[in-house]
Amino acid sequence: MSVTISSPQLRAEVSAHGAELIRLQDDQGRDWLWDGNPAFWTGRSPLLFPIVGRVRNDRIRVGGLEYELPRHGFARTSRFEIEEANPSQCRFRLSSSEATLQRYPFPFRLDVSYAVEGATLNITAAVANTGSAGMPVSFGFHPAFRWPLPYGAPREAHEIRFEQEETTPIRRPIEGLLRRDAEPSPVQGHVLALRDRLFEADALVFDQPRSRSVEYGADGGASLRVDFPGMPHLGIWTKPGAGFICIEPWQGHADPQDFAGDFSDKPGSVAVQPGETRLFSMTVTLKPPTR
Repeated sequence: MSVTISSPQLRAEVSAHGAELIRLQDDQGRDWLWDGNPAFWTGRSPLLFPIVGRVRNDRIRVGGLEYELPRHGFARTSRFEIEEANPSQCRFRLSSSEATLQRYPFPFRLDVSYAVEGATLNITAAVANTGSAGMPVSFGFHPAFRWPLPYGAPREAHEIRFEQEETTPIRRPIEGLLRRDAEPSPVQGHVLALRDRLFEADALVFDQPRSRSVEYGADGGASLRVDFPGMPHLGIWTKPGAGFICIEPWQGHADPQDFAGDFSDKPGSVAVQPGETRLFSMTVTLKPPTR
């Protein structure tokens, strides 16, 4: 089951499975979101909760006990309830259950809202701690946009333009964990020229980005802007040769190679106190060609 919301400039479809955005179209019906072709990757825009990336041995340790937790958590494979649906916005909910507590021993409520306003799609995740103890959590967005975008610009003309110069070294995953050693940033000033060879060693992980906004597209062609004001980490990923590029704002990231501590000490996670709700948000704005 899915819900479609729209404005005169934008149409978005969201599935109750994972509360995942599965279609994003402009006013001419052109698709800007990856179609989930299983030859490369079946995802389209999964939500990452309660972890981003992988934890060591796919297990977390809480209070001396271990719990098996798969890469990116379980929200992306869960069925959400539709709490609200109208022409321009919708809201989905996932609550803790006996099954989730066996993997993540914290009572929670996760509400994910989508709203369309003009050419902008707003996405907000509200994570509430419904238990009686502090709850460590990470959350991430994982949208896959078409590469190349509609309007006919060639693939090699596409780039990601950062709000700030990004000179800080980046990290790479190794067997799903965050590599200990950093490597020089591939961003030249504000610009990351997109080439398949960038991703032969897996994703680019900006664990200390200065930017909280990027623009993706071809110079003078169609583009989109991704804003993520409260998200301190960013991943960029594709499979070489695939027709998508993922621009992923995160709160948190995979376990560092040398991390073996309690889940409450996991780098990148935040503590949500009993009765507290933590918000995570991003926006996507479609921009037509300028020439």
